Amino acid sequence: MSERPMVLVIEDDAYLQSIVEHALSDAGFEAAIVASAEEAVTLLRVKLGKCWALVTETNPKGSLSGWDIAKAAREIDPDFPIIYIADTAANDQPIGCVPNSITIKKPFAPVQLVTAVSRLLHGAKYN
Repeated sequence: MSERPMVLVIEDDAYLQSIVEHALSDAGFEAAIVASAEEAVTLLRVKLGKCWALVTETNPKGSLSGWDIAKAAREIDPDFPIIYIADTAANDQPIGCVPNSITIKKPFAPVQLVTAVSRLLHGAKYN
């Protein structure tokens, strides 16, 4: 049996964690969910070879922003697929400014997240 692609998710809201985990699982992905930016950076450094994509809030709990987490991921792998989840009021970065990334705004439908992950992974060559 093949391993399911792992998606690292940074989301501090327990309700949204559950929704995201179910949506990704139903779509055939494994979700590794953490609540803070610092946890995410640590996990990225340990498991980047196992993670296929990153889903991050732009303003997660902790001292780092979603942009900081994405920068750390891209320092390890410059082409790493990243999905940003932005609050509707977020104006800290222009939408679509980072190559190989997609930004979706809250509130979002679970299918939007799954579609974004699938679009970025389509054609990606990960082991």
